[in-house]
Amino acid sequence: MMRSFTQKREMLRPGKTRFATAFLTLSRFHKQKANLRKMFTSEEWTNSRFAKETRGKQAAQTMLQESFWKNILFALKVSGPLVKVLRVVDNEDKPDMPYIYEAMDRAKEAIAKSFDDESKYEKIFEIIDERWNVQLHRPLHAAGYYLNPAFFYSNESIREDNEVIEGLYACIERLVPTVEVQDKLSKELSFYKNSEGLFGKQICIRGRNQLSPVEWWSQFGTGTPNLQKFVMKICSLTCSSSGCERNWSIFEHVSISILLVILSIN
Repeated sequence: MMRSFTQKREMLRPGKTRFATAFLTLSRFHKQKANLRKMFTSEEWTNSRFAKETRGKQAAQTMLQESFWKNILFALKVSGPLVKVLRVVDNEDKPDMPYIYEAMDRAKEAIAKSFDDESKYEKIFEIIDERWNVQLHRPLHAAGYYLNPAFFYSNESIREDNEVIEGLYACIERLVPTVEVQDKLSKELSFYKNSEGLFGKQICIRGRNQLSPVEWWSQFGTGTPNLQKFVMKICSLTCSSSGCERNWSIFEHVSISILLVILSIN
């Protein structure tokens, strides 16, 4: 019966994990809202045996409650941007280390823009920040963000972001073995920050958004060899399959916490 009202569309859409499956299924429910409500108010439903069963009555009551659909929309507004972060992490086409930090910031901005009242998402941010800071946020992510020319030159606030800069220098101290090389690398950073040497050439400037960070540094970082070697180590990193599985699992916990918040709000 349902398939006849939804143009043969199934509601369950399997994903890589339970979190992805839940999001995709909620999205399908949202798209089919009018058709599902139409089904539960149709004569076909009323005359069916399902309408007389306890579970059928509960399903009809749920589908006709406006609060149910409001909760679905709330969950989609919150989960949608997080799914995009997971797609960055799970991408096998290019190294994702230079993109994760910015992707998470963009996700939080998208969530905030979806609501007109900060109180509606502040608890959600607490859940996200707790998971992000404890399990996903590492100096490597901050360093990759800083050394991605597409982000660095288009967002001047990066240069004043203490968290990002601390992450960068933590990586330098950890990955660069000698003090002498660390000092050389620190001096070379000024060429990058001030667009000096090759970094100031128009072809290099155009390449900021045309090339991947690895390609960009490979072509234009020859004047800063110590920095180039360091950047290539970081920007070439990608998540392993096991790492992606852990990330999906982490956000599954986030989704459960979000649902609890929804219930408390409504």
